[in-house]
Amino acid sequence: MSDDDTSQPSDTMRGRVQESRWKIWLLMDAPRWAVAGVVVAGVFLALTVFSALGLTPLRITVRDHNATWWLFSPMVGAIVTGVTLVVTINQLVISQELGPLGDQRERMQGAIDFREDVGAFLDTEISPPEPASFLGAIVDGIQTYANRLEEAVADCTDDELREYTDEYVDGLTDQATVVGNKLEGAQFGTFDVLFAALDFNYSWKIYEAQRLRRTHEDSLDDEADEAFETLIEVLEFFGPAREHVKTLYFQWELVDLSRVILYASVPALVVTFGMLLYVDTGTFTGVTLGIDDLAWVVNAAAALTLTPFAVLLSYILRIGTVAKRTLAIGPFILRETDQSSDIDWDE
Repeated sequence: MSDDDTSQPSDTMRGRVQESRWKIWLLMDAPRWAVAGVVVAGVFLALTVFSALGLTPLRITVRDHNATWWLFSPMVGAIVTGVTLVVTINQLVISQELGPLGDQRERMQGAIDFREDVGAFLDTEISPPEPASFLGAIVDGIQTYANRLEEAVADCTDDELREYTDEYVDGLTDQATVVGNKLEGAQFGTFDVLFAALDFNYSWKIYEAQRLRRTHEDSLDDEADEAFETLIEVLEFFGPAREHVKTLYFQWELVDLSRVILYASVPALVVTFGMLLYVDTGTFTGVTLGIDDLAWVVNAAAALTLTPFAVLLSYILRIGTVAKRTLAIGPFILRETDQSSDIDWDE
């Protein structure tokens, strides 16, 4: 292992992503309604700035070119199309749950077999049923087997092997402790469970263990070699477990997305119809804060009609970001790295 700690990837997802903390917070951690609200508010403020600049007065544009009709008439079709998209999303999610009895039984048996395999390594007959507890149990098991590895290597005569193993185990157990604390009490349906799981850099830990085992294989006795193999197997459980939880979360999130878009579409349609049927140059004639009241109303209505789109944008930003960060399963590194410094170990 390299003596330069800076050559190792960060133990947190924020540290591994070469982007600002604010951007990561906005894309993933921020409440989706808040992100949608920022988009709507941003559109309203931008339009209001244009009104304050006093370019072509909106009242003239509405009177001469029927601007409200050109603006809000297409929104009816856009909103209805959004509802159609919601139906498509729901069909996509539901299709994952439909199938003949044989397929459903095979699907259930696969889940049971995996849980039994995990339970055998965790020395427990029944694995926890909640996703957060299940991931937490795997993380606890990783810590247990990491400590056993350290004990098994303690009697080896290779000083370099003992030093590197101690360093590896300390880093692994520290990260596992932090992730386990985040998972404790996290409720599925919120982003907390998946966000904590994303922090555990299991793929790099598998690579480190494999490289350390291979580099010093001549110095390993049977007990130490078996300890390495067992730890790697337990680390490999975390990958499919996290992917399963991610799949369930995506389905949950898409169902929430479709419901929220439906909720937002009704008031957006009401505002659109109201602007088309009841608002013209004679409806609002005053001036507030130096801006025509008609401009205030049109700007607010235009922003509100974009609410379904803002909701869709906020959810897709998170889903897309998570999908990009978890494209690979196992010891694959898709981020940009300096191959010579990040991956090679001093020998």
